[in-house]
Amino acid sequence: MTTLSRLRALPLRVRLVAGFSAAMLVLLVVAGAVVYWRVEYALDRSLDSELASATAVITPLVGSDGTVARTDAADATGTGWQVLDADGTVLDSGGPAPDRSLVPAADLPGSGSTTVDVGTMLPVDGTPYRVEVTSLGGTVDRNDTAAYLLVGVRRDHRDEALRELLLQMGLAGLGALVVASLVGDQLARSALRPVERYRRRAAEIATGASHLRLDVPAERDDEVTRLGDTLNEMLAALDDALARERQFVGDASHELRTPLTLLSSRIQVARRRQRTVAEHETVLDELAVDVDRLAALAEQLLELDTVHPDTGRDGGGTDLGGVALHEVERWHAAHPDRAEDVLLNVPAVAVRVSSDGHSHTRIVSNLLANGLSHGAPPVRVGVRRDGAYAVLTVADAGPGMEADMLARATHRFSRAPEARSRPGAGLGLSLVEHLVARAGGELRLCHDGHHASTGVATDIMCGHDRRMTVTVLLPLVG
Repeated sequence: MTTLSRLRALPLRVRLVAGFSAAMLVLLVVAGAVVYWRVEYALDRSLDSELASATAVITPLVGSDGTVARTDAADATGTGWQVLDADGTVLDSGGPAPDRSLVPAADLPGSGSTTVDVGTMLPVDGTPYRVEVTSLGGTVDRNDTAAYLLVGVRRDHRDEALRELLLQMGLAGLGALVVASLVGDQLARSALRPVERYRRRAAEIATGASHLRLDVPAERDDEVTRLGDTLNEMLAALDDALARERQFVGDASHELRTPLTLLSSRIQVARRRQRTVAEHETVLDELAVDVDRLAALAEQLLELDTVHPDTGRDGGGTDLGGVALHEVERWHAAHPDRAEDVLLNVPAVAVRVSSDGHSHTRIVSNLLANGLSHGAPPVRVGVRRDGAYAVLTVADAGPGMEADMLARATHRFSRAPEARSRPGAGLGLSLVEHLVARAGGELRLCHDGHHASTGVATDIMCGHDRRMTVTVLLPLVG
């Protein structure tokens, strides 16, 4: 297992605290380095000023033979000084400077001047110096000729101050890192506590307590509470979907039970006695009616459950008036003797809507069949524009629906008592509602001044009369 894999295996709280502590450590080290550099620069600058002043006083006092004319004036600078020849031999010295050269011969400059630190700060050196080495222009052919002037000051106080600074910054940084880690741990615990509470509640819900919901504080609005609200909405949607599924299974079982029972009964009756070929054909015809009913019901169920949002989507839109005209003409061709039973009113200009033509064909055909089966002719089909919407209306002259039936007519297998003797399984309006909602439209059922609406509500007013009218409003293209 790699280091990255080991880190990922750690609990989230540990990773958060570790990352926070690492960031704090880097910040403290960088800040400490900047502070140390600034203090060191200030102390060195003070020493360099003292060295420059002393060098300016002593340099004119150095003779060509390497001796200082007035040692009392040189010593008055308070610095240690040495005069070296070109080989690094001490010709003259004074102040606290030792007899041996303060700077090794290899570090002596060829010309000009340079500053050299002698001795280390850590570990502690007994004789630390900061030395300014100035070239006097001497030659190597005469060993008694002055070549270099070395002026040095002790760095004891400077080094002690820097060591104290390092110690204090180390202790302060360590303390700050510990405090930051503890605070980060508490913050991580506090931030993750609701997540753990959500996890425990989700575990309870997973074991069967589907009525429970996550406890989300109403007075807070942060990422965790928004997550809790979203999870509660998801749980509510899952509960609703499960309830619809259970209702669908129950309704489907109820609707399938009748034709299956009739089939079983007819088969049992047919087996009770010997029958002629003609009688068997009669029984088979009766069984075929029940089988056709089962097949139609299964086809409608499959059609309702296999509608997908992206199936057959046409980017250019579909002419809703053209679809309505095609469906009405097809019905007229199948029933030439009933041409007056279905009337059509569509505009000359195309009314394009933003969904696939196959869905529109099913919407028009289902509404037309529903009006002819449960209403009374003439059935009037109309298409028009109204603002940003295409409006499809299907109205009939039948008795219509009661107000309470309008509200539940789009439920699966929902049928009025008087309609149970007619063909159908109560799935036509449910399929239309699904297709309209998928297209972002609105479905309205209206009769005798009562209205029921599903889908995306629009501000378009109903303009029809008191007859039974189904209205579909779909967004226009462009």
